[in-house]
This record gives sequence, structure tokens and C-alpha cells, in this order.
Amino acid sequence: MVNATVDVLYRGGLECDQNYMLEGHTLGTHDEPNPDVDYDEIPVWSLVIDHPEGTILWDTGNHHEALDGHWPEGLSQAFYPYDADEHRLDDDLEKAGYSIDDIDYVFQSHLHLDHAGGLEFFDGTDVPIFVHEKELKYAYYSAKTDKGSGAYILDDFDHDLNWQVLHQDREEHFEDIEFVRFPGHTPGLTGTVMHLDGDGTVVITGDQLYRAENFEDEIPLGALLLWGKTEWFESLQRIKELERRHDAQIVYGHDSDQFEEIRDGWGQ
Repeated sequence: MVNATVDVLYRGGLECDQNYMLEGHTLGTHDEPNPDVDYDEIPVWSLVIDHPEGTILWDTGNHHEALDGHWPEGLSQAFYPYDADEHRLDDDLEKAGYSIDDIDYVFQSHLHLDHAGGLEFFDGTDVPIFVHEKELKYAYYSAKTDKGSGAYILDDFDHDLNWQVLHQDREEHFEDIEFVRFPGHTPGLTGTVMHLDGDGTVVITGDQLYRAENFEDEIPLGALLLWGKTEWFESLQRIKELERRHDAQIVYGHDSDQFEEIRDGWGQ
């Protein structure tokens, strides 16, 4: 177990149809063929892991100009980032007592628009940016062609960055911090398993699991945000095995209720 602290940074909210979060969340019936859509807000967040070997920023959130042309209109309408302009990465770090210069490493769970929007702050620096090889390839493939996923924005990640590319399904680059690939949402989505002194094991699943229902009831993500359903189920079982083996806390990517429970972070 490593003696590290983890701060949770609120990076703003997205308003979206909850059918994206849970497959078949709102379904019509014979008597109610057109039920009201469950349209609600989900949180976007980053972590700052203050580890003995360096300070790690976990994901970089939305771009602060998402509504000022950085996001295409269709994506803004689907995942409305209503307060992105109030959540510049440098400002949110400052509120937590950090600056951009304090960040020694960046870890990207994946490169979708609500996770990679702050990478521009590391353009031209030597700060290592960890991302999985399969994620980096898929992000460029998606952004440069009309195939793949529409949730990537080239200008989020096409910078002069010091990429540290992960190649294996499990890699440990810091004491008791493991980067573990959980394909499903994207081919290269990578979570983090932290073995923390005093808090036990915490599994940060990223967008492999949006909400508790994805984990507890095994309800997949909405189809438009699911790269591979078979891979998603296999990753889900891997996470459940981590929970059993380590009596681990499982942290979801966009669960509003759980976010309130983890806002104080770990090791504080």
C-alpha cells in the first residue's frame, strides 16, 4: 500500500439523455409508446494523485471553450457542456491547491472529448502523457476518417505532447498504482487500480462503467457509446474479480450520486 493522497476535481457537468448511460433506459410500451426522455446532468471530474514518485493528473476533462466552437454543434447538443467555460483546467487545479507546473505526469483513461480537453496545457512540455497504444491509434483513426467513434475531437489531443504509450493490458509505472486496460467503451480505455495506505484498493474504471447500474445490474452502456459489447462484458468481469480479490471500492465514470460520496478524495 502506498502513502498517497487523491484529490477529486469537479470539472463541470454535461446534460444528456440517460439512454447514453444505460442501454434501453427509457423504453416505450403499448400503453405509453412515447415515454418522456430521462434528460439529466452527469459530472465530469479529474483526479490529482499526490504520489511519492510524483504528482499525477488523471484525465483532463472538457475543453473550456467547448460551447465556443471547440465542440461540433452535434456533440454540444448531445452532451451539453453548459458550464465548461467556468472550468479551465488551470483554474480547477488552482482551486485544489495545484498549478499546471506542479503536474509531473498525466494519465489519460481515453481520449474522448470530455476527458482529453485539457491536454493543450501540456503542449510543448516534457510532461509524460500516459495513454494506451490502442486508444491513441483509435482516436486518430476516428478523428481522421468517417469511421470509429464520433466522440473524439482532433484538436484535443493533436498537440506536441510527450506521449508515454502503454502497450500491455496491465502496467505498473508507480508503486502500487496499476494501469489496467478495460476495453469496451473504446478499444484502449484504461482504468487505474490504486492500493492506498489507509483506504485500501480503489479501482477507477473511467467510462467502462458510467453508473452503478452498469456494474451492479450489468446493464451495458448505450449502444452509440459502446465500441464492443463482448469486450465490455469481459472487462466488467475483470473489474468484479478485482473487487472480490482486493475488497476494492469501484469508482464509476459519471455517476452523480457516487460523485458526491467521493468528492473528498482519498488519504486526506
